[in-house]
Amino acid sequence: MFTIRKLSLQDKEIFIKMMREFYNSPSVITNGSEKIFENNFRNCNGGSNFVEGYIFEVAEKIIGYGILAKSYSTEIGGECIWLEDIFIEKEFRGRGYGSKFIEYVKKIYPDKILGVEVEKENENALNFYKHFGFKELSYLELVLESI
Repeated sequence: MFTIRKLSLQDKEIFIKMMREFYNSPSVITNGSEKIFENNFRNCNGGSNFVEGYIFEVAEKIIGYGILAKSYSTEIGGECIWLEDIFIEKEFRGRGYGSKFIEYVKKIYPDKILGVEVEKENENALNFYKHFGFKELSYLELVLESI
Protein backbone atom coordinates (compact mmCIF):
# COMPACT_ATOMS: atom_id res chain seq x y z
CA MET A 1 0.00 0.00 0.00
CA PHE A 2 1.28 3.46 -0.97
CA THR A 3 1.24 6.17 1.70
CA ILE A 4 2.27 9.82 1.83
CA ARG A 5 3.31 11.32 5.15
CA LYS A 6 5.08 14.40 6.44
CA LEU A 7 8.85 14.23 6.59
CA SER A 8 10.13 13.60 10.13
CA LEU A 9 13.47 14.00 11.90
CA GLN A 10 13.99 10.22 11.72
CA ASP A 11 14.02 10.41 7.89
CA LYS A 12 17.14 12.56 7.64
CA GLU A 13 19.62 9.98 6.37
CA ILE A 14 17.42 8.51 3.63
CA PHE A 15 15.97 11.92 2.68
CA ILE A 16 19.43 13.40 2.10
CA LYS A 17 20.55 10.24 0.26
CA MET A 18 17.58 10.58 -2.11
CA MET A 19 18.24 14.32 -2.54
CA ARG A 20 21.83 13.57 -3.58
CA GLU A 21 20.55 11.17 -6.23
CA PHE A 22 17.88 13.58 -7.47
CA TYR A 23 20.28 16.53 -7.67
CA ASN A 24 22.82 14.46 -9.59
CA SER A 25 20.27 13.51 -12.24
CA PRO A 26 19.32 15.25 -15.50
CA SER A 27 16.13 16.46 -13.75
CA VAL A 28 17.95 19.34 -12.05
CA ILE A 29 20.31 22.03 -13.41
CA THR A 30 22.48 22.18 -10.28
CA ASN A 31 24.12 19.39 -8.33
CA GLY A 32 23.12 20.84 -4.97
CA SER A 33 25.46 20.60 -2.00
CA GLU A 34 25.50 19.10 1.45
CA LYS A 35 24.71 22.55 2.86
CA ILE A 36 21.65 22.85 0.61
CA PHE A 37 20.48 19.32 1.50
CA GLU A 38 20.86 20.05 5.22
CA ASN A 39 19.01 23.38 4.84
CA ASN A 40 16.19 21.68 2.94
CA PHE A 41 15.85 18.99 5.58
CA ARG A 42 15.85 21.51 8.44
CA ASN A 43 13.41 23.84 6.69
CA CYS A 44 11.04 20.97 5.82
CA ASN A 45 11.01 20.06 9.52
CA GLY A 46 9.69 23.32 10.88
CA GLY A 47 12.56 25.64 9.98
CA SER A 48 10.42 27.58 7.49
CA ASN A 49 6.75 28.30 6.88
CA PHE A 50 7.41 28.32 3.13
CA VAL A 51 8.34 24.66 2.57
CA GLU A 52 6.91 21.22 3.36
CA GLY A 53 8.54 17.82 2.95
CA TYR A 54 6.77 14.52 2.37
CA ILE A 55 7.88 10.89 2.38
CA PHE A 56 6.46 8.22 0.07
CA GLU A 57 6.22 4.67 1.40
CA VAL A 58 5.17 1.31 0.02
CA ALA A 59 4.65 -1.41 2.64
CA GLU A 60 6.53 0.81 5.15
CA LYS A 61 9.57 1.06 2.83
CA ILE A 62 10.59 4.62 1.95
CA ILE A 63 10.61 4.88 -1.84
CA GLY A 64 10.71 8.63 -2.44
CA TYR A 65 10.00 12.14 -1.31
CA GLY A 66 8.31 15.34 -2.37
CA ILE A 67 8.96 18.97 -1.44
CA LEU A 68 6.42 21.77 -1.77
CA ALA A 69 7.25 25.47 -1.61
CA LYS A 70 4.72 28.22 -1.00
CA SER A 71 4.64 31.61 -2.69
CA TYR A 72 2.28 34.33 -3.90
CA SER A 73 1.73 35.53 -7.46
CA THR A 74 0.64 39.14 -7.97
CA GLU A 75 0.15 38.32 -11.64
CA ILE A 76 -2.47 35.71 -10.76
CA GLY A 77 -3.58 37.29 -7.50
CA GLY A 78 -3.24 34.17 -5.41
CA GLU A 79 -1.09 31.79 -3.45
CA CYS A 80 1.03 29.22 -5.28
CA ILE A 81 2.27 25.79 -4.34
CA TRP A 82 5.44 24.79 -6.18
CA LEU A 83 6.24 21.14 -6.70
CA GLU A 84 9.93 21.63 -5.98
CA ASP A 85 11.09 18.02 -5.89
CA ILE A 86 9.37 14.76 -6.67
CA PHE A 87 11.75 11.83 -6.40
CA ILE A 88 10.88 8.14 -6.60
CA GLU A 89 13.43 5.32 -6.47
CA LYS A 90 14.02 3.78 -9.92
CA GLU A 91 12.45 0.40 -9.20
CA PHE A 92 9.20 2.09 -8.11
CA ARG A 93 8.84 4.52 -11.04
CA GLY A 94 6.04 4.13 -13.53
CA ARG A 95 3.55 2.80 -10.97
CA GLY A 96 1.52 5.98 -10.55
CA TYR A 97 3.08 7.16 -7.29
CA GLY A 98 4.04 10.57 -8.70
CA SER A 99 0.45 10.97 -9.93
CA LYS A 100 -0.85 10.07 -6.48
CA PHE A 101 1.35 12.77 -4.94
CA ILE A 102 0.01 15.42 -7.32
CA GLU A 103 -3.57 14.33 -6.56
CA TYR A 104 -2.71 14.52 -2.84
CA VAL A 105 -1.36 18.08 -3.25
CA LYS A 106 -4.46 19.12 -5.21
CA LYS A 107 -6.63 17.73 -2.42
CA ILE A 108 -4.83 19.49 0.46
CA TYR A 109 -4.46 22.75 -1.51
CA PRO A 110 -7.63 22.81 -3.66
CA ASP A 111 -7.74 26.59 -4.08
CA LYS A 112 -4.04 27.19 -4.79
CA ILE A 113 -2.20 27.54 -8.08
CA LEU A 114 0.22 24.66 -8.67
CA GLY A 115 3.54 25.27 -10.37
CA VAL A 116 6.57 23.23 -11.33
CA GLU A 117 9.93 23.80 -13.02
CA VAL A 118 11.05 21.22 -15.57
CA GLU A 119 14.14 20.94 -17.73
CA LYS A 120 13.09 21.39 -21.38
CA GLU A 121 15.03 18.24 -22.30
CA ASN A 122 13.14 16.15 -19.73
CA GLU A 123 10.35 15.02 -22.05
CA ASN A 124 9.04 12.39 -19.62
CA ALA A 125 8.50 15.00 -16.92
CA LEU A 126 7.02 17.50 -19.39
CA ASN A 127 4.49 14.93 -20.62
CA PHE A 128 3.74 13.85 -17.04
CA TYR A 129 2.87 17.38 -15.90
CA LYS A 130 1.01 18.27 -19.08
CA HIS A 131 -1.17 15.19 -18.46
CA PHE A 132 -2.36 16.97 -15.29
CA GLY A 133 -3.13 20.19 -17.17
CA PHE A 134 0.06 22.12 -16.40
CA LYS A 135 0.75 24.65 -19.15
CA GLU A 136 4.13 25.82 -20.36
CA LEU A 137 4.96 29.49 -19.76
CA SER A 138 7.46 31.45 -21.83
CA TYR A 139 9.17 33.13 -18.89
CA LEU A 140 12.91 33.17 -18.54
CA GLU A 141 13.80 32.57 -14.92
CA LEU A 142 16.62 34.60 -13.37
CA VAL A 143 18.22 34.10 -9.98
CA LEU A 144 20.66 36.00 -7.79
CA GLU A 145 22.31 33.46 -5.51
CA SER A 146 23.17 34.33 -1.95
CA ILE A 147 24.08 30.85 -0.72
